[in-house]
Amino acid sequence: MKDIQSEKDYRNIPINQVGVKDISYPIVVMDRSNGNQHTIAQINMYVELPHDFRGTHMSRFIEILNIHRKGISTKMIPRILSDMKEQLDAERSFFEIRFPYFITKEAPVSKQRSKMEYIVTIYGDSAENSYCFEVKVPVISLCPCSREISEYGAHNQRSYVKIKIKTADIIWIEDLVEIAEKSASGEIYPLLKREDEKYITEKTYQNPMFVEDIVRCTAEKLQIDKRILFFEIESENIESIHNHSAYARIISR
Repeated sequence: MKDIQSEKDYRNIPINQVGVKDISYPIVVMDRSNGNQHTIAQINMYVELPHDFRGTHMSRFIEILNIHRKGISTKMIPRILSDMKEQLDAERSFFEIRFPYFITKEAPVSKQRSKMEYIVTIYGDSAENSYCFEVKVPVISLCPCSREISEYGAHNQRSYVKIKIKTADIIWIEDLVEIAEKSASGEIYPLLKREDEKYITEKTYQNPMFVEDIVRCTAEKLQIDKRILFFEIESENIESIHNHSAYARIISR
């Protein structure tokens, strides 16, 4: 059968990324406490297309996933990137995975244990000897200004801290989660009893944080980790008394 995709293209325009998006696939992730964790990922796979190639072979991306179907792990990303370059005759390949990751959290007073979900994204690029991964962590922020001017309390809200790092070494997802949680006014838990709610409310009140404070506290902790080559931090407060979100971002130099 005639292979249209392998025809030459004469427009002299290369394509930076071409491939497949939003593939749902089971993967295995390294887990600091349990060795590994099984989850379901959304996967994007791309290659760089030279100016004289009309198209790429989309089915080969899925074939590469199937080769590794017995256990796609984050440790195998360099191998998958290499397979993509070889099978698709490409100079550069890209692999992105987004997945839910669960950590068992213990309530501060009642000690009730339950699973907390965090969203993780890993970015692989065959042109680099490192990889990026990002963790989105829900936290609590309490407004210092509101506490200062109010007689009876202060407004607080759920916030999200995103930490994106580039590293050539293994850094546990749990490490970044802990950094984000310790940089906010308080932590969020999936299961709380009344005694836990009292503890968290009072602790959060004693630790007010602007969105600017959260990203700076996070940056202080990341700066001292020599394994981290680059970081980007975002914090967004889903404001409880305003019709907008407060936002801050720091990118390392």
